[in-house]
Amino acid sequence: MYKILKACNLASNIFLMDVEAERVAKACEPGQFVIVKIDEKGERIPLTICDYDREKGTVTIVVQTVGASTTRMQNLKAGDSFRDFVGPLGKPSELVNEDIDELKKKKILFVGGGLGTAPVYPQVKWLHKRGIDADVIVGAKTRDLVILEDEMKEVAGNLYITTDDGSYQRKGMVTEVIKDLTSAGNKYDLCVAIGPMIMMKFVCILTKELGIPTVVSMNPIMVDGTGMCGACRLIVGDEVKFACVDGPEFDGHLVDFDQAMKRQNLYKTEEGRAMLKEQEGEHNGCHEKSTC
Repeated sequence: MYKILKACNLASNIFLMDVEAERVAKACEPGQFVIVKIDEKGERIPLTICDYDREKGTVTIVVQTVGASTTRMQNLKAGDSFRDFVGPLGKPSELVNEDIDELKKKKILFVGGGLGTAPVYPQVKWLHKRGIDADVIVGAKTRDLVILEDEMKEVAGNLYITTDDGSYQRKGMVTEVIKDLTSAGNKYDLCVAIGPMIMMKFVCILTKELGIPTVVSMNPIMVDGTGMCGACRLIVGDEVKFACVDGPEFDGHLVDFDQAMKRQNLYKTEEGRAMLKEQEGEHNGCHEKSTC
């Protein structure tokens, strides 16, 4: 059992939990995720890691209430426990494996949309601890849905917040902020964008025009989290990839977002899953490419 040490609401239908998971905390890196299961009969839910404390043995997750399982999870309090808390899974951010001296020469821009702010945070924090301050754009529909603002201020070089309705700071999409920053003379060597699929798509269209290499996280399309269900199958360049075992981060300029979003919508219905099965066959162990 994995004890919940802290549980609090960050915004409407978005909540944060600190979970006692010593072995996960010791091994995880920014960019990875865990699979959480409330009890023996509960649904397996893949969730990106928002933060971790190796000394305390804790892992922080941020969850959005979207269905029955996450509603049940939101009702848990400090002192309750998860039946399973498996991880770390997926590949860490590529930044973790880069030479620190080389990273210090780069100007990096992070873009977090909505819940995507949570997985952006550990990467920015990781860089900050190594003396690298990145620029961060956080986008949300309204002021009430802006999360982790204070935490991000502590680790970001510059933080820019934009809301769709203009209820906080500036009004507009994250792409408008990118345009303003580059027009003002900022030259970025890398952009990391995490958030809704449609947001990542349009960020990548813009950064491709601007010549900024861009990494995206495809965690929004993960279902099973182990490569068994086939839900997170996507095309990256000319290759078939699976977000949970090959990612979740990929070169955003090579991702076929239209196909990924279409599959995401189809997978939500039984009829859609049946059609995908007919077209692609069984997805039993999709990390073995020859079986898919």
